Amino acid sequence: MGRLLDAAPAQDPVRVRDILARARELGGLEEADLPILMALRQPELLDELFHAAEQVKEEIYGRRIVLFAPLYVSNLCGNECLYCAFRASNRDLARRALSQAEIAADVRHLLRQGHKRLLLVAGEAYPQEGLDYILKAIRTVYATREGTESIRRVNVNIAPLDLQGFRRLRETRIGTYQLFQETYHRATYALMHPRGLKADYDWRLGCMDRAMQAGIEDVGIGALFGLHDWRFELLALLRHARHLEDRFGCGPHTISVPRIEPAEGSATSEAPPFAVTDADFRKLVAILRLAVPYTGLILSTRERPEIRREVFHLGISQISAGSRTNPGGYEEDGGDGGAQFSLGDHRDLDEVVHDLAESGFIPSFCTSCYRLGRTGADFMDLARPGEIKLHCQPNALATLQEFVEDHAGPATRAAAGALVAGSLAAMDDRARTRAESMVARVRRGERDVFC
Repeated sequence: MGRLLDAAPAQDPVRVRDILARARELGGLEEADLPILMALRQPELLDELFHAAEQVKEEIYGRRIVLFAPLYVSNLCGNECLYCAFRASNRDLARRALSQAEIAADVRHLLRQGHKRLLLVAGEAYPQEGLDYILKAIRTVYATREGTESIRRVNVNIAPLDLQGFRRLRETRIGTYQLFQETYHRATYALMHPRGLKADYDWRLGCMDRAMQAGIEDVGIGALFGLHDWRFELLALLRHARHLEDRFGCGPHTISVPRIEPAEGSATSEAPPFAVTDADFRKLVAILRLAVPYTGLILSTRERPEIRREVFHLGISQISAGSRTNPGGYEEDGGDGGAQFSLGDHRDLDEVVHDLAESGFIPSFCTSCYRLGRTGADFMDLARPGEIKLHCQPNALATLQEFVEDHAGPATRAAAGALVAGSLAAMDDRARTRAESMVARVRRGERDVFC
């Protein structure tokens, strides 16, 4: 890949515009296209790149942004990742693994905010129960109620498993299994992961193959930008996605784009070896959207609100909101002691929903695809011809209306109400009829209305 990056030609507007024209046809990008776009510096061509990314995002996903919250159940870890507060040698970090009752308390807190989907996260070591601890935690999340409300989808980010472990994980009805390679650059990986099970590069890289072999259809990959050259990582992500598609007939359901943020007890996190500027971050999100048009792109609360607003336009389709990265951080609200990294966006869920609605984006809490079996290749079969919009737009508006009825503050209620009305008016007849019926049912008191 280094040779491919080094061979990137000087900016040729004709060639760049040809690449962007092909990308607008929603067929993705060739590997050789990426270095050309990565090298862009000319403001006019950058604007065209960003406009193309926005067009592709809206063609496939519309103005929807799916919302979720991470649920950290443990920060116990046996690895020595130099950029992470959870690393085993960090004696200053307050260690904790939540009990099942404490997990339920955090879940009830998130339900009171209005969340419907969670990403369960744990450091890569568990209490004496081992994997059973995680499986029990997932069941606890699904079983927890706050009044009539419950979490409808649990995605999971935990350490790599063997084939049998993934089969057991699948039985708990998870949504997406998510794991990041962190860096695809082998030498950098070895430097950043000197000890622990995570030091095995190939075991981690083969993780998604094992997950999909075990029948988990939706997987999520990512890189931690800042450990190595972002251009290399982007090419590697594309190769990883293409490998999964070639082998299993379906690439990753999501790709995450976290940048390194300061973490307690980590000098590396304070001065990332290859820090990614805001300008390059905007560019990498836009290129990724064009390269994998049907893959969800996830942005976390590592990023500041102003950066989040900018990259919503460039291809992001899922975000976390109201996040805590320390076990027990929601219900106890005692600061960020024991957190994995520093947050850039500290707003609560209502504030984020209000901001999205004011900006013309539709905050979505939809979980219907997983629950109706629209996963893996079946999802892609609907997404590629554009049929998924007939489900996604009505589901997004119905879940937003549910948030308005049950959780929104006055300002958010007004902004979201205007957004729902405007979105319905802009729909084609077929989608509008379905969406209006679903929104009306929610207003009459029904909940969990989806198609």
